[in-house]
This record gives sequence, C-alpha cells and structure tokens, in this order.
Amino acid sequence: MAEPLASPTLRLSRAQYEVVLGHCLDGFPDEACGLFSGPFAPDQGGGPARPTGVVSEVHPCRNADASARTYTVDSRDLLRAMRAAEERGDDIVGVWHSHTHTDAYPSATDVRQAVDGAWIYAIVSLKFGEPVLRAYRIADGAITEVGVEVGG
Repeated sequence: MAEPLASPTLRLSRAQYEVVLGHCLDGFPDEACGLFSGPFAPDQGGGPARPTGVVSEVHPCRNADASARTYTVDSRDLLRAMRAAEERGDDIVGVWHSHTHTDAYPSATDVRQAVDGAWIYAIVSLKFGEPVLRAYRIADGAITEVGVEVGG
C-alpha cells in the first residue's frame, strides 16, 4: 500500500505572497485574514483528499471581529472565495491571518477554531515590524509546521 501524502509545502507566487503580507500590514492594528484556494489531491493511502500545497488564488477577507486578538473570516467574503474557487475547479485549501503582537505560531484559540484538519493555516507575525510568514496543519489539536515556498 502506498504511503499517505506528506504534509504539503505551502507554495505561493511572489505576487500572492505580497498580497498576503500587504493585507496583513493594511489591517494593522487589527488581525487581518484571508483564504487560499487551490487543488486537492487524492491520498494514496486511501484517506481523504488533501491540499497539494499549490495556491491558485489568495482571497483577502474582512475580519468580522475587527479585533487585534481574534479573527473571523467575514461570511460574505467566505462565500465569494468559495464561488471563485469552484469556478476554477479548486477548493478552499487554507486560511491565513496575522498576529499583531505575537510570533507566527498558532495560539490556543487558533487551534480551537481550526475548521479542517486538511487545510493549511498560515500566520503572519507583525511582532517585529518585518512580517514573518509560517504555515501549519492543525488536526485534532496537533500542530505540524509545513514548509513555505515563494516562487517567481
């Protein structure tokens, strides 16, 4: 039997990366958030499909909480992102948000609110002024860091 897919590397184009960072900086002092869409691939071990890590589109969203400590993706923005992904033949494969005063590591709240164990959760820390983006999978309370590649 084949091995299941390893945790994907988050693959962003340079332009997508800049949109994510710019959205986080523009949202300061509140947390900013957005969604990633891209393809899923079947798990070779027979498990559920998972994101490949490739991001087709980034979807900046409003933080419905308008808070420096929490975020909730605005429901209208979620619906728009889901429709745009579906039109491309993609799915929502992850979410990003900023941490305005802490490191780019999931908080207890982030872990509790993780909606899909297959998704990629990216966090942009603005703690030191220069943004730092790291990505994770959060499944059943377990946090696994995944790689991030920014292409041309």
